[in-house]
Amino acid sequence: MADFEVGASAASDAPARVGVTMTTALDQASRALALLAADACDDRKAVDIRLIRVDAVSSLADWFVIASGLSDVQVRAIARSVEDRIEEAHGRLPLRREGQSEGRWVLLDYGELIVHVLTPQERSYYDLEAFWGHGDHEPYLGSEAASQA
Repeated sequence: MADFEVGASAASDAPARVGVTMTTALDQASRALALLAADACDDRKAVDIRLIRVDAVSSLADWFVIASGLSDVQVRAIARSVEDRIEEAHGRLPLRREGQSEGRWVLLDYGELIVHVLTPQERSYYDLEAFWGHGDHEPYLGSEAASQA
């Protein structure tokens, strides 16, 4: 962040700069939460982990993390890993959980972050990446990138 100049112009610029700094800090915090969730998915060997920034196109959340588990058991284990990591790191539980009993699609809603863990069949059917195609997409490489380095 640029240093403030002392004088009349610094006082008039301060509110705008503070607002920008706060927004950036909030953006960084929600991105860090999304990355933590993605890393928790990776810990349980989730497949095709993607982060989608949706704050510019939706008021639902700032980020989606979408990951696949190859079985109902793995989907539930991935979701449990996300819950455990976020609770351990931030003392937060999801505001809402859906689908844990069936295990084909688990949704964890943290407000600024929504985590979707799906079987490949459910993921293909609902195609969330296409539905949210106007958001900024990025793959999460996690341990895959580390093993290739």
